[in-house]
Amino acid sequence: MIAKSMESYVKGSSAIRAMFEEGAKLAKIYGRENVYDFSLGNPNVAPPEEIKQSIIDILEAEEPTFVHGYMNNAGYEDVRNTIAQHLNKLHGTQFTEKNILMTVGAAGGLNVTFKTLIDPEDEVIAFAPYFGEYRSYAANYGANLVVIPPNLPTFQPDLNKLAQSITAKTKAIIINSPNNPTGIVYSEETIKQMAQILTDKEKEFGTDIYLIADEPYRELAYDGVSVPYVTKYYKNTIVGYSYSKSLSLPGERIGYLVMPDELSDFENIISAATTANRILGFVNAPSIMQRVVARCINSAVDVNIYNKNRETLYNGLIEMGYECIKPEGAFYLFVKSPIEDEAEFCNMAKEHRVLIVPGSSFACPGYIRMAYCVSYDTIIGALPQMKKVMDEVKNGATKK
Repeated sequence: MIAKSMESYVKGSSAIRAMFEEGAKLAKIYGRENVYDFSLGNPNVAPPEEIKQSIIDILEAEEPTFVHGYMNNAGYEDVRNTIAQHLNKLHGTQFTEKNILMTVGAAGGLNVTFKTLIDPEDEVIAFAPYFGEYRSYAANYGANLVVIPPNLPTFQPDLNKLAQSITAKTKAIIINSPNNPTGIVYSEETIKQMAQILTDKEKEFGTDIYLIADEPYRELAYDGVSVPYVTKYYKNTIVGYSYSKSLSLPGERIGYLVMPDELSDFENIISAATTANRILGFVNAPSIMQRVVARCINSAVDVNIYNKNRETLYNGLIEMGYECIKPEGAFYLFVKSPIEDEAEFCNMAKEHRVLIVPGSSFACPGYIRMAYCVSYDTIIGALPQMKKVMDEVKNGATKK
């Protein structure tokens, strides 16, 4: 019999993954080319060619017992130093290898961070809509997730409600920019104001409040939009990063945490995070992929491919009468459902073999998410089907 604590997790198992599995079933019936699956943020752009060559070079040139062996739980020092120097060049920071901890993707990094910082009954604040796993990650460590409702229509964080929501129990705020599911990028002014609120609240309550920046989509920004590097604005910031999107390596589970010297209780946090990496069962981030990302530190996928998808899907849906804020980053459209029950709308779309995810999965009912990290042919094929769904809505053909 499973643990009682797992019962709610199983019952609320990811709607995203469920829709993805549904897509696999439909593909067997209708053919994959006739199923338009926008459910999962699984990059369709191939990794840069140098990734493959780096793996080959590492296996041929480096000592096998070194490549396949244990290392410091924080990761290889030379890899961490390469990443630190890369960040310094990009953002004008002053990191060294001691500020970097290699992690099993961004999810692993977030769990290491929560394990390091959170005591039972601490509060973690998230802005809706948010990546649904945040609630599970907080629950893993007995934290209470405090959700700030969406700030419509911009989806920028509601800073007034943030100030009202912080209490003496608040331990962390988690932000995600570029955002999943909206594609919104938090502006520099937003980050500055947020930093001031947190600084003021730390003084008011005499506590440390940590700002956790979840940044797997940092490189996926469009139209010249700049993504502020949050450590430059607030001292108690921890950045979680993943190469899943920037190098199209989601299955390789490789990322890192940035923990600046300015963090309150810095030495203990670094020590605790390194220990958490081990006792959570990760032990260390995958060894070969650590070597790979260091060799490919300046590599990137072609963001223009995603941008073409973004423009085509967004413009096509808007012309049909759908409402959606144009995303500035990531690879998601967060579309307002044309009927009140967005889950019903997702079922209507599924009847036309278009797979989308209800906004309630992101604590924002009334919307649906479409992941446009798919082939261009999928988008072209899906648009006529989305037109049929909209026509059914206009003709009152929703299910009763």
